[in-house]
Amino acid sequence: MTGRCFRIRVPASSANLGPGLDCLGLALALYHDLTVVEEPGTGLAVEVAGRGARQLPADSRNAVYQAMAQVLAGAGCRPGRLHLRCASSIPLAAGLGSSAAAYVAGAAAGMVLCGRDPDPRELVERGTRAEGHPDNVVPCVCGGFTVAAAAAGGVDFIRLEVPAELRAVVAVPGFRLPTRIAREALPAAVPLAAAAFNVGRASMLVAAVTAGAWDLLRAAMQDALHQPYRSALVPGLEQVCTAAVDAGALGAALSGAGPAIVALARAGAGGEPQLNAIGAAMVAAWRALRIESEYHVLGIDRQGLRVAQR
Repeated sequence: MTGRCFRIRVPASSANLGPGLDCLGLALALYHDLTVVEEPGTGLAVEVAGRGARQLPADSRNAVYQAMAQVLAGAGCRPGRLHLRCASSIPLAAGLGSSAAAYVAGAAAGMVLCGRDPDPRELVERGTRAEGHPDNVVPCVCGGFTVAAAAAGGVDFIRLEVPAELRAVVAVPGFRLPTRIAREALPAAVPLAAAAFNVGRASMLVAAVTAGAWDLLRAAMQDALHQPYRSALVPGLEQVCTAAVDAGALGAALSGAGPAIVALARAGAGGEPQLNAIGAAMVAAWRALRIESEYHVLGIDRQGLRVAQR
């Protein structure tokens, strides 16, 4: 066996965007980069860099390797000695799809090690089974703005183009909120009025984003299904969203299960200074509650999964 090296890049994602619980997602230009070196012999070396360098396991327990091993075992593939370098810029347990990115990167690498191109549909279905919902997995694989729904025997999904001027300003507080805890806060049933409210808002959100009907986004990003129940877990949720809109954002909502908050904005409306002003206003709103945070001004990732042979 001769040595080989390849790189996998997958983006962060913001799910739900307010009303689209477990179905809407947006890929963000913040990345998990996985470098895989295969050499003759046996064994495993895992290096973790970037976010999670001190928290995530650097051995066979690593989530990236676990996803890879699952694919390898299913295909009966036995690679040589592996050196994995996991370098992620995606904050952990923040509602930005870090676990989905780790899974997709690992599973895609497993497919490459088996001698085949990563299959987007297979990655979506595997990732959805691992995550329990497709809203982060689909944009991570496909890029862009995505709509997904569980279907008999799999997942139906579609990728939509968004106007080039769309940007996301993401504020991340200095505390974590594991998805499991955020999901436990949700009720088993909701009032019909709340369900109808969200159907209308989610439909309007898809139409507004794809058509560039920016004046509709503030109302379209409202939610009655999950944010009211998670607000106690994310102090300042309402204040930070209001601060973002007051500073010029088109709309704002909890990113996925949180605690990060995502505001959508236009690159052409005031340029970078305006985008940074939105982020600064979000950080200030949290600071007023004695919560430190950071913000990122991010483009929309339009490619999703990338594989580069070296």
